[in-house]
Amino acid sequence: MGSRRDVLDRVMRSTRTTQSQLSRLSGVHQPSISQFLSGRVEFSDDKLDHLLSCMGYRLEVVRRPVEQSLTRSERRSWLLHRQLCLSLTPGSLVDWEPVVRTNLERLRRSVTGEPHVRNLERWSTMISQHDVRGLRRVLTGLDRDSVAMREVSPLGGILSQEERSLVLASAS
Repeated sequence: MGSRRDVLDRVMRSTRTTQSQLSRLSGVHQPSISQFLSGRVEFSDDKLDHLLSCMGYRLEVVRRPVEQSLTRSERRSWLLHRQLCLSLTPGSLVDWEPVVRTNLERLRRSVTGEPHVRNLERWSTMISQHDVRGLRRVLTGLDRDSVAMREVSPLGGILSQEERSLVLASAS
């Protein structure tokens, strides 16, 4: 159906509800509604449902799995990082840390431009903080942010050549 802001905008137009009216009905400050509509601020399904109810609507969310289309390179990277995720524990992260730190330094010397430089810093922070949950999200995520993070992954050399070959063979 569209983004939350699109849904809110569509219902406001169809009900001819102004931002000021919606603010008075919902108790949500008008500048916040303006930021929701402009996309400057994200808001939850619960917040959208509340705003819609003030205009006589309710939110229905339909969830269905959708296979993500990745380029061949992105898919190979995802599969390799997914394999790493199977072995990722707080203990394995400590074991991997020397290799990861060396890789981060090498990447910092050769990588330029955004978002790559910023993503290297994000990797460094997650490793330093032993953020296993955050690492799992990046290793297995199919969102554009995770794909971009994996483009400058410091996790090369963690998988054995045999593991790497098996994963890449399965990708064919």
